Amino acid sequence: MDLNGLLIGTENPERLKDYYTKLFGKPGFDEGGYFGWQIGSGLLSFGPHDQVKGKNTTPGRIIWNITAADVQAEFKKLKAAGATVVKEPYEMSDAPGQKVTIATLTDPDNNYFQLMSPMEMPTEADRPVADMGARS
Repeated sequence: MDLNGLLIGTENPERLKDYYTKLFGKPGFDEGGYFGWQIGSGLLSFGPHDQVKGKNTTPGRIIWNITAADVQAEFKKLKAAGATVVKEPYEMSDAPGQKVTIATLTDPDNNYFQLMSPMEMPTEADRPVADMGARS
């Protein structure tokens, strides 16, 4: 399987379209009330949803990420374009052996998103083998 897209519902699509257009340019598609951008290999899209009302009251529940080789530079670009900053770039301390920088931003609906340096994910071969006890 391949997770390759995210649809975020809103009661005010135009407000989010205006905000994200400042950050990412003209949407790659804009049809039937839905719009979005191809960012790397993933599709970020937005549209109206009748079960979504007002601002997100638990923005930490789902945080979507954009990886960038130079988080500081991309952060400066997004901030200059009008991004709302939750947390300036910082180094994640619990990524052993890796230097991971993260910056957290939010949109007008209070949906959090992050710029993040690429992280190496452990493979099965990297995981320790559980002690299976005595073998005969």
